[in-house]
Amino acid sequence: MIARLLTFPLILVLAGLAALAMLLPAVHALMLDDHSVARAFFYSSVLGLACVAIIGLAISGRDRENTTDIQHLGALFLAYTALPLFLALPFYEGLETTRFLNAYFEMVSSLTTTGATLFDNPGRIPEPLHLWRGLVGWFGGLMIWIAASAILAPLNLGGFEVTASAEPGQEATGFQRFERASAIKRLQQVSATLGPMYLGLTAILCLLMMINGERAFVALIHAMSTMATSGISPIGGIHNGAAGYGGEVVIFLFLLFALSRLTFSTDTLTTGRQSLWDDPEFRIGILLVLGVPLLLFSRHFIGAFDVDEMENIGEAVGALWGGMFTVLSFLSTTGFESAAWEAARGWSGLGTPGLILLGLALVGGGVATTAGGVKLLRVYALYLNGRREMERLVHPSSVGRANSGSRRLRRQGAFIAWIFFMLFALSLALVTIVLAGLGQSFQESIVLSIAALSTTGPLTQSAAEAPIDLLAMTPAAKLVLCAAMVLGRLETLAIIALANPGLWRD
Repeated sequence: MIARLLTFPLILVLAGLAALAMLLPAVHALMLDDHSVARAFFYSSVLGLACVAIIGLAISGRDRENTTDIQHLGALFLAYTALPLFLALPFYEGLETTRFLNAYFEMVSSLTTTGATLFDNPGRIPEPLHLWRGLVGWFGGLMIWIAASAILAPLNLGGFEVTASAEPGQEATGFQRFERASAIKRLQQVSATLGPMYLGLTAILCLLMMINGERAFVALIHAMSTMATSGISPIGGIHNGAAGYGGEVVIFLFLLFALSRLTFSTDTLTTGRQSLWDDPEFRIGILLVLGVPLLLFSRHFIGAFDVDEMENIGEAVGALWGGMFTVLSFLSTTGFESAAWEAARGWSGLGTPGLILLGLALVGGGVATTAGGVKLLRVYALYLNGRREMERLVHPSSVGRANSGSRRLRRQGAFIAWIFFMLFALSLALVTIVLAGLGQSFQESIVLSIAALSTTGPLTQSAAEAPIDLLAMTPAAKLVLCAAMVLGRLETLAIIALANPGLWRD
């Protein structure tokens, strides 16, 4: 049955899954006696399933050629741009007090796991609509998880171009198991492997949050947001929840999945080592999670030691924890703030450490995870190249002490990583200029651009001196942010690959 469904266009399959998912908020709204919202989701689901069935029947009798990876990449682009039009329909009809463009913005933000919201007051949105935002974000995280292995890896995109031997957008001979299977078969196998794992981890996290005292509905939304690194919350953040520090510790452990692919799978290795601690992405991530809070914390802690104020050791530990959790959250492009983050800011002496949060979000998480940003592997490739160049300044005739894979990583890999950095910087400059031209201030334009391109929506509320009112932006600015979020999720190299006519030829 699943194999038969996957023979249809990928965008049609995704639309059918979205229509089925609408039944969950419909049931939830019916349990809350919110019949208006329940009808909006139920009618949208029936309409979507009917349209999918009609289109499926219309094309079922045609002879279909094998779908290529570049066609799947095009379907993924359509999923992030066209599918939110359908996803926004029940949100628009259920809320009844907003424009359709605002509903479309919410769905693009959720599906790309950005998590930016136009409604700063969570109480304005009914619980079923919060559930729908969380479901769409969770679905977007699963989609990029599967696409990383089944679509981006064979095309050497999404960070895999740093370690691959082929050019970005082209298949490499190193993925022998991918070449033996068709694109449809590979998509089916990856979905059957990662789908249950993703669902199981979400269920475990939700159960652990409930054990720590969180309400079931809030625990479910936060669990889905953590696994998808979307940062969506029905109560304005986990610091407003009832789970306390116990819930933060649980979320902290599950956010580690966003640092490296090796935390949950070895099907797309980025290095020749299978040990998690030997993975450079995981090591750099842990170094940032431990190093940045210690740097922020050390000045005040040393001062407290000098004046014999060590009786505040409990507050010091709490502030250090708040820094570690928030750093990992923004590094993974989730955007949750710890309840102790205010204490951490006080101990660091920084009024608004927005620049640090922006930098962490720009770095991002690991390759083939749900995290956005530039990715830790590209940072590692540039680090290797820079270290080697510094060695050559001292010993110009020296020979690098590394195997062929490491040499390729610090040469060709660093070159491609540098190209990506330049493309990212140009995209950031372009989006900033356009937003500034549409009426936003320069500071707000930079924060909005980084939040969209790194898929870290909560930056709009945390990085600036004052929270940015997204609802007050012009319609043109909202559409620009939607385009930036899609660009940040798929990355510039994938968009360039889609625009290359040579890849679409037989």
